Amino acid sequence: MDKKIYLTRKQYIITASLLFGMFFGAGNLIFPIHLGQMAGQNWLPAAIGFLVSAICLPLLSILSISMTESSSMYDLALPSGKLFALAFLILTHASLGLLIASPRTATVTFSMGIQPFIPKSWTQMSLLIFSLLFFGATLLLAYNQNNITRNVGKILNPILVLLLAFLFFVAFFLKGADMRSMSFLPAAGKGTGSLINGFLQGYNTMDALAGLGFGVTVVTALKLFGQKDNRQRSKSVAWIGALTMGFEALIYIFLIALGASSLGYTKLSANGGTAFTTIMQHYTGMAGASILAALTLIACLTTSIGLITSLSQDWGRRFPKIGYHRFLIFATLVSFSIANFGLDQIILYSSPLLSFLYPLAIALIILGIMRPLIGRRQMIYKTTIAFTMIPAILDLIHNLPPIFANTALISAINTWAGNHIPLYSIGLDFFPFMLIGLLGSWAISKFTKESLPESESSTNNN
Repeated sequence: MDKKIYLTRKQYIITASLLFGMFFGAGNLIFPIHLGQMAGQNWLPAAIGFLVSAICLPLLSILSISMTESSSMYDLALPSGKLFALAFLILTHASLGLLIASPRTATVTFSMGIQPFIPKSWTQMSLLIFSLLFFGATLLLAYNQNNITRNVGKILNPILVLLLAFLFFVAFFLKGADMRSMSFLPAAGKGTGSLINGFLQGYNTMDALAGLGFGVTVVTALKLFGQKDNRQRSKSVAWIGALTMGFEALIYIFLIALGASSLGYTKLSANGGTAFTTIMQHYTGMAGASILAALTLIACLTTSIGLITSLSQDWGRRFPKIGYHRFLIFATLVSFSIANFGLDQIILYSSPLLSFLYPLAIALIILGIMRPLIGRRQMIYKTTIAFTMIPAILDLIHNLPPIFANTALISAINTWAGNHIPLYSIGLDFFPFMLIGLLGSWAISKFTKESLPESESSTNNN
């Protein structure tokens, strides 16, 4: 039996700093700002909805990894079947470390830190050069797994927090006159809409998915601290997650309020990156925009490291013949290539995939949290996932870009689903399906007294 090793306060802070640095990146900066602008006077209910999906769900995802003593999201999803677990692992990491989140870290940094200072004709070539340097730095800092905690937790993240604190101090305390026009009560008839919109906008941060992926990186860091006991390590992951997400929730509230208050001096921007640049130029001029550029670079670099590292560690564990370093180089090259399509295109094509993956991730998170009650019973897992898959596919279709959505077949499916599927129009149609699958299969398992197969116990926890 492994000897129990308790983390020191310093180790807790360093590991929480590592996790925060990996979480807080491109989407975490731009989407709260944009949500605040869209919500306007209804910023408070929008913030509550956003915190549910962008804070509570990621925290629950970390806790589900902790409570099930899983080493990765593959272990968490394994009772649903090996094929589904492998497919979910590949698709989730592909969206995080290859197709959406990782490329977005470079494009957001470029749009906020470089693009405002260069002629428009230089944009494409500048993006190419910048993304090459950005992902080159990511590869260099992530290559040695033993140094990731030091690079992110001890060096980059403290600088990030200091820059954020400075910007909030300037905006809210030195020049906070715009806050006086903000209401703390929703406008009549619009509070619920803003709440739901805030919840759905929280999908864009991708943190619930990232929480499932970053779990393996945190577990690796704890092992390097000497914590080998599974139960003890699970408790540490839970505390670290709570500390990280609590701090991130505070930052989100400030960012949403900053976006809402900006409507007093600017119009609704096309995206949060443009809005944030406009806001900082308003408060501090070009000097503030330069500080914002540095903030964005560090935030996105730490997240890029976390995304590509977690992909390489998880896939490297599943496919050991390829290994960590080959996956790391592969993920870096693919992310670099996709980043050169630009921020707007990445956001446009990310919505369908996120709409498909998020309901499945939420179902797995809830199943993981309920593990003490339901165990690893295959019928409950498989039934819940099967029911959730139906609205997940419909949501993917519903969020396809206009080039696909305007076709006759897709329009017909959207019309039928809008008329027959509850909550389809607001993007919460997965919820009743998931509940029916979960509660129905749970009741049947109780009635039939389904036994808990030992063959489904988690593997590779060490």
